[in-house]
Amino acid sequence: MSLSHLYRDGEGQGLMDDEDERENFEITDWDLQNEFNPNRQRHWQTKEEATYGVWAERDSDEERPSFGGKRARDYSAPVNFISAGLKKGAAEEPELEGSDDEEKPVKQDEFPKDFGPKKLKTGGNFKPSQKGFAGGTKSFMDFGSWERHTKGIGQKLLQKMGYVPGRGLGKNAQGIINPIEAKQRKGKGAVGAYGSERTTQPLQDFPMADSEEEAEEEFQKELSQWRKDPSGSKKKPRYSYKTVEELKAKGRISKKLAAPQKELSQVKVIDMTGREQKVYYSYSQISHKHSVPDDGLPLQSQQPPQPGKEAKAPGFALPELEHNLQLLIDLTEQEIIQNDRQLQYERDMVVNLSHELEKVSEVLEHEERAISNLSKVLGLVEECERRLQPGCGDPLTLDECARIFETLQDKYYEEYRMSDRVDLAVAIVYPLMKDYFKEWDPLKDCTYGTEIISKWKSLLENDQLLSHGGQDLSADAFHRLIWEVWMPFVRNIVTHWQPRNCDPMVDFLDSWVHIIPVWILDSILDQLVFPKLQKEVENWNPLTDTVPIHSWVHPWLPLMRARLEPLYSPIRSKLASALQKWHPSDSSAKLILQPWKDVFTPGSWEAFMVKNIVPKLGMCLGELVINPHQQHMDAFYWVIDWEGMISVSSLVGLLEKHFFPKWLQVLCSWLSNSPNYEEITKWYLGWKSMFSDQVLAHPSVKDKFNEALDIMNRAVSSNVGAYMQPGARENIAYLTHTERRKDFQYEAMQERREAENMAQRGIGVAASSVPMNFKDLIETKAEEHNIVFMPVIGKRHEGKQLYTFGRIVIYIDRGVVFVQGEKTWVPTSLQSLIDMAK
Repeated sequence: MSLSHLYRDGEGQGLMDDEDERENFEITDWDLQNEFNPNRQRHWQTKEEATYGVWAERDSDEERPSFGGKRARDYSAPVNFISAGLKKGAAEEPELEGSDDEEKPVKQDEFPKDFGPKKLKTGGNFKPSQKGFAGGTKSFMDFGSWERHTKGIGQKLLQKMGYVPGRGLGKNAQGIINPIEAKQRKGKGAVGAYGSERTTQPLQDFPMADSEEEAEEEFQKELSQWRKDPSGSKKKPRYSYKTVEELKAKGRISKKLAAPQKELSQVKVIDMTGREQKVYYSYSQISHKHSVPDDGLPLQSQQPPQPGKEAKAPGFALPELEHNLQLLIDLTEQEIIQNDRQLQYERDMVVNLSHELEKVSEVLEHEERAISNLSKVLGLVEECERRLQPGCGDPLTLDECARIFETLQDKYYEEYRMSDRVDLAVAIVYPLMKDYFKEWDPLKDCTYGTEIISKWKSLLENDQLLSHGGQDLSADAFHRLIWEVWMPFVRNIVTHWQPRNCDPMVDFLDSWVHIIPVWILDSILDQLVFPKLQKEVENWNPLTDTVPIHSWVHPWLPLMRARLEPLYSPIRSKLASALQKWHPSDSSAKLILQPWKDVFTPGSWEAFMVKNIVPKLGMCLGELVINPHQQHMDAFYWVIDWEGMISVSSLVGLLEKHFFPKWLQVLCSWLSNSPNYEEITKWYLGWKSMFSDQVLAHPSVKDKFNEALDIMNRAVSSNVGAYMQPGARENIAYLTHTERRKDFQYEAMQERREAENMAQRGIGVAASSVPMNFKDLIETKAEEHNIVFMPVIGKRHEGKQLYTFGRIVIYIDRGVVFVQGEKTWVPTSLQSLIDMAK
């Protein structure tokens, strides 16, 4: 146990306890000396300290005490005395206390400006009040010396952050490069008593904002204010003046003398800034209170009172007068500002009124011009009315009236468009127009009045009505003119018109179709012409009338078009009744029906042919007798003449039913009686030439003729008969090959033509997929009919690639398709190939 308490008094014991229990945080000399010392002794945490923390035992002699808990003590160490210093005497302590009282802080305002720090011109955000290093000049001189013992990591880090060696620190390199230099003062005077103490380096880095002469002059000027004038004369007071321009530039009233807002006027304000407590009932009263001088220093003196002397009372103090004068000044300033604002307002009002005056003058000028134009228009209208009077010596004509309206439209367009043209035209133009068409006969002179009506159309027709396409007689003068003046003449003519004499009426309407309105033309066709045609069709008899019905109905097709469809059904009914006893030998039926083929719809025409014509042709073809030695062709010609009238399928059906069975039967019987094959060949080619290419291209007809060739080939190939004509077999084989070759070429040409037409019209296949050769065409057809078309790998015939088209094997040679038969390859058409594949 330590005996240190035996050698210390109570004060020393308290000091020791304070040192053990309290940690001092002030900066010591050890901190300053070891701040930039890289070789200073560092504290490394031991395993015991990591385990026990602040309760771990430490050696206090080797390191600086930490900020932890109580310092560990070694009680086995010898006694250690601590010097407490010299105790001060009782006389020195009051001295120190008195000196502390005397050293009162002096306000900065009591010194001249020269005693304060001067402004420096710095390069960036550098402030003159920045502090230097706490270590002093010596520590700064050794700054960076520890870099000699390292690899220069500090210098590298500074260079990475933009530091340039030899230049100052900071964003703008405004930091000093060299340490602070000291300059010895000449005497023992205060700072600045011997002039500037700045060295060369700070003058270069931070030049002075003001020169020394200006600073000295300003110092002398301020110093003279503290001295009393030796002459004893009073200084003249200096007054500050405000000009009117300054008040105008200020643009606002310094003190609001107007009535405050309602909510602010009801606020109770207690003023305790003076000697007495005052109560105000609005914020405006605070601004109106006058300032009373304090009881302290007089207004005339700025020097502090001398000790031991009484302060002099102010010689002149009238706060009420000062307040009144200030109030008058404020009122005057407010009046000046208000007058300026009123003047500016009046000037703006003058500018606004000048613009309004210009606009009104423009409107007035426009109105005067409109009045003048209306007056002239009214004069022209009154002149027309005067000349329309019955007893006028210079009556108005329709051409003159048109010229007057053209003048109104050209020179007074706005007034003409805005006026009521309907009433004006009714009053002036209609009487003249009735006189103009009074003796007009449309069927004799269909172009009479077209020019004058076209001119009036441009003058009277309403463009807005045209854009909507409606009819409004009250809004369009031209439509009303045509309906009330021109239309009665047309009605009168149509009532006496005979429908079978259609040419004059058709010519008349063709001449007027581009002049009269559309709705009026529709009214003529629907209400006047069509009933007459319908009645005439009901009275028509195809057996007795010598004039064909198409001669007086078809001329109406360009004008009426679909309006004539109700007439087609009775016409077909009458024609069907007339064909009940008709025979194909009578060609007049074809002359009557042929003009109606393109008029009737395809469905109705085909139904009419199948019902009324095809049975008659089948009966006629059934009566045909086929005799190779004496052939009568009249019945066959009667049937073939209807090829363009009836469809190909209907004609082929007639041939299959009534012609080819008898024809093949005659061929077989002829071949069985030792015939002359040259005559048979001519007979075959002769019958085939009787049919058109369109009929021959039909698969059924083609099959029948191919069947005839097969019969002939079988006949020449068999051993029937003892005698065989020389060369018959070769002739028949050549005929077969030639005919099939022609059929195939014709079909291929037709298919190519169809493909070209489809490519040109853009129908079906796109332009990029148009077949470029015959193989592409076959491939396209296979895709359309969902047939597999692909080459056979490793199979060729005469060097040509073999293909499978469905279940058929083919090859292509110079645009011809050959199909594998029983013994040889047979050329075939594309359509036949598709039929065989299906």
